[in-house]
Amino acid sequence: MFQTISPVDNSVYVERRLATRTEIDKTLSTARQAHREWQALPLANRAALCSRMVDAFVAKKDAIAEEITWQMGRPTRYTPFEVLRFEERARHMISIAEHALSEVQVEPKTGFTRFIRREPLGVVLVLAPWNYPYLTAVNSIVPALMAGNTVILKHSQQTPLCAERMVEASVEAGFPEGVFQFLHATHEDIARMIGDDRVDFVAFTGSVAGGHAVQRAASERFIATGLELGGKDPAYVRADAHLAHAVENVVDGVYFNSGQSCCGVERVYVDSAIYDDFVDGFVELTKQYILDDPTYPETTLGPMVTTRAANFVRGQIAEAIQAGAKALIDERHFPKSQPDTPYLAPQVLVEVDHTMSLMTEESFGPVVGIMRVKDEAEAIRLMNDSQYGLTASIWTTDEEAAIRIGGQVETGTLFMNRCDYLDPALAWTGVKNSGRGCTLSVLGYEQLTRPKSFHLRTAI
Repeated sequence: MFQTISPVDNSVYVERRLATRTEIDKTLSTARQAHREWQALPLANRAALCSRMVDAFVAKKDAIAEEITWQMGRPTRYTPFEVLRFEERARHMISIAEHALSEVQVEPKTGFTRFIRREPLGVVLVLAPWNYPYLTAVNSIVPALMAGNTVILKHSQQTPLCAERMVEASVEAGFPEGVFQFLHATHEDIARMIGDDRVDFVAFTGSVAGGHAVQRAASERFIATGLELGGKDPAYVRADAHLAHAVENVVDGVYFNSGQSCCGVERVYVDSAIYDDFVDGFVELTKQYILDDPTYPETTLGPMVTTRAANFVRGQIAEAIQAGAKALIDERHFPKSQPDTPYLAPQVLVEVDHTMSLMTEESFGPVVGIMRVKDEAEAIRLMNDSQYGLTASIWTTDEEAAIRIGGQVETGTLFMNRCDYLDPALAWTGVKNSGRGCTLSVLGYEQLTRPKSFHLRTAI
């Protein structure tokens, strides 16, 4: 058995039994058997079933949103948007499947018919995290299914109901048995699954350490893995930025989901000319957040997922202050913030530098360091001074400058005047320790299929 402890009130919210080895074996065999029939189903039929799955899921949006809050702590005023974003991404990936999966035609050659077909891999194992439990999962699940793969979903033990809800929707939509299944399993059993010949691809979202564990488990086999790992995403605010817009959106990028976002803003570099005004505005807006029970409608900042996670951030803050950083938020302004609880006040630190872990190691919490920079070159150097590279944002009124700077920043996605957002029409990918592979957009189908060339000599 395992228990999901709610960060809302430290109660046991979910209790589930872990799958046995026999049940895992049956799940793998069923997925393998279902694959051939699912692959043979016309794409239009798969699209209709996936669309009905989305319909069934969205129909329960209120209950699903409430469950998200209780499982991982996001305020109820925000959780419904995860269902809406799930629908947006799912429907987009369904809508582009015909184009993304179409045969690749090559230049004509007399006496030959030549083309490249995209075929499904087989069984896709999706390992999903708790922080955006549906959005991280849908990125791989829907395109995998549309491409003709069968899917086994293992969700974080913090958000087990999310796996159950998605598979439940597929059953209501009329999916054939074995096409989409879930398992509650241990890390050891998942490692064994990755090493099993019946698994053909692993899509993992989580920590760098988790990514290494997936790679080790797959190392004896020639299968690919898609890895979305950590981030320490920077924002660079230029002197020509629209200040009020930059403050409002960077603050949101730092604190939304209590900072527990893969692409949340974790470090900010501001041109000296506007640094003081930016920091003043940032602090003033931060003080307007309401840290409280996330089930209250007025709450804008909920607890972190666990006390351990909150204490890690507390440790980063204390270490930075000891090294010379200055904290600008008085924690007493947020009375719900208490030691050794998941409730943590938002914090802004200045006089920081890259000798501090706060500026180099993933925080995944409601804290940010803000540094003054003298010019563009210094900003680029500091933005690239990281083991991560998921997203970066530039705040400016000069699009050409954003493109020029973006070309020099080591990142998977470059934003201008926005942050912490995934556009399903664009490739979602990272560099360095932020992972490898790609989800979303037409390119997201590539890692879930294999090319098969047809070389037909028609004139003999």
